[in-house]
Amino acid sequence: MMALNVITASILAFVFMIILTPFFIPALKKFKFGQSIREEGPESHMKKGGTPTMGGIVILVSLILTMLVMTIWTGFSTELFLLLLVTIGFGTLGFLDDFIKIVKKRNLGLTSKQKLAGQAVIALIFFIVIYSGDFSTSVSVPATNFSIDLGFMYFFLVIFMLVGASNAVNLTDGLDGLLAGTGAVAFLAFAILAWIQGASDVAVFSFAIVGACLGFLVFNAHPAKVFMGDTGSLALGGAIAAIAILLGAELILVIIGGVFVIETLSVIIQVASFKLRGKRIFKMSPIHHHFELSGWSEWKVVTVFWSTGLVLAVAGIIIEVLI
Repeated sequence: MMALNVITASILAFVFMIILTPFFIPALKKFKFGQSIREEGPESHMKKGGTPTMGGIVILVSLILTMLVMTIWTGFSTELFLLLLVTIGFGTLGFLDDFIKIVKKRNLGLTSKQKLAGQAVIALIFFIVIYSGDFSTSVSVPATNFSIDLGFMYFFLVIFMLVGASNAVNLTDGLDGLLAGTGAVAFLAFAILAWIQGASDVAVFSFAIVGACLGFLVFNAHPAKVFMGDTGSLALGGAIAAIAILLGAELILVIIGGVFVIETLSVIIQVASFKLRGKRIFKMSPIHHHFELSGWSEWKVVTVFWSTGLVLAVAGIIIEVLI
């Protein structure tokens, strides 16, 4: 039964994306929801200015429609509530961020404090539901028998993971198809782990996101016809952290989401080096821009990052399941 459910969810999400996106793109153009390109970014990106953004709206709509259909025969669970809470909640924050950027015609949105406050509220609700229910607050170290029950302190891990993952995934959304492809791979890895654990609702939701990412990739692959914007990247980042938490695979997220971690570290290292030494380590951060400025084509950067994500995803599954 689970096999039928996950297949149905992934196909539904993909089909909804394929059907809805061609209607959303003209609408986004009509309302002039075009991408604003950073002046300090790679020169090759200037031609992307005006490309419709906020395509993450379609991802959210497709996921909601898919889950509505799936719950008709699978029912609604606490796990599904938590996953939708984080995904829609973070997606809403991303929408507000995108909207402010577009209205003000500059590459700024919500302040960091406003964004963090919204993320913290969502994380708090998420934790309260977990802490008051049957969910475990223990954290296991992969490939060992060691685990520690954090109790109420688990809240700080929850907020760190949700905020950290959403921002890390957001940083990865910088090239055509980069996030959609690496996201599909990472969510597929967690979908497989959920399947193995028998966490049916988490598996269904994860497979649905895989379908949505692949559907979005049809329109987002180079040359992109639409960008997902913060609406999509923050939603996906929050979702993958929530899935990892519900599966008790908190530390495995660092491996399966390794590409997102590398992107974030490149920014941290770049900023720290410039402030401390007055020198930059990379030609530009996040690191995918460094490779672009080193002469790699955008497609080469994207495919290498996809491949890296695939290797890390397989490694994460092996460590979590076989070791």
